[in-house]
Amino acid sequence: MCSTCGCSEGAKPRVTKMAEPQPPSRSQPDSHPHQHEGHSHTGEHHHGEGHLNHTHEHPHDDSSHRTIRLEQDILAKNNRLAERNRGWLEGRNIFAVNLMSAPGAGKTMLLERTVRDLGAQTTICVIEGDQETVRDAERIRATGCRVIQINTGTGCHLDAGMVGRALRELDPPSGSLLFIENVGNLVCPALFDLGEASRAVIMSVTEGEDKPLKYPHIFRVADTLVLSKADLLPHLEFDLGRCLEYARRINPKLKVVHLSALRGIGLEPWYAWLRKRGESAPELS
Repeated sequence: MCSTCGCSEGAKPRVTKMAEPQPPSRSQPDSHPHQHEGHSHTGEHHHGEGHLNHTHEHPHDDSSHRTIRLEQDILAKNNRLAERNRGWLEGRNIFAVNLMSAPGAGKTMLLERTVRDLGAQTTICVIEGDQETVRDAERIRATGCRVIQINTGTGCHLDAGMVGRALRELDPPSGSLLFIENVGNLVCPALFDLGEASRAVIMSVTEGEDKPLKYPHIFRVADTLVLSKADLLPHLEFDLGRCLEYARRINPKLKVVHLSALRGIGLEPWYAWLRKRGESAPELS
């Protein structure tokens, strides 16, 4: 059992290489895509024998000491693999963005819109992370984008080892833009470096303005906060100013954009940030 997040030791992540993308369609993606069984890579996993051996080597430690040591071992191994991923990406001038959010915040819809709007200007590839199904990968493939699916099973986050295997399968071209859509979770994804160049946390305005105070670490490690579903603001009791005050209390350097991918509202600051590869973004007024 992973002491860091509780992921089951028996979890066997699967990497599914999707078929070549079809030409983009103007119609909405099929809301009931069919899952295609892909190639499974079990490989080395951070919940594997490494930390089990460590536990057996210290049979007389109390459980709290074992928990601390296991967590340190897991994160240290992940960080080594993340640096390997980072070097691989930097060597190919690939800008990788780790998208993190709670389930249903709008990550996939934002990706669909971004690929359709920017895909003619730059090559975009996507690594999709979910516990099960290839539904989101099918939605992205319908835009004409190259995509690969990671299913984590009982795991609640992506880790650097999973992403490294996906990078080898996906093989994004030099100079491209890579999105890593993490598993929907506001806790564990913030703890695991994937080798990305930037992290964006997506928070929908339906979640309540106090979310940064309840889940501070994910806002602390992010570079950019994307407030999604902004078209719903007139219909909600959501204090935008208070939300931003809370978010910047946690992370004063946080860049902020608010948008609606569904309605196409406020997307230009997001696109400007991507074009500049995360260097700057207009602040939310």
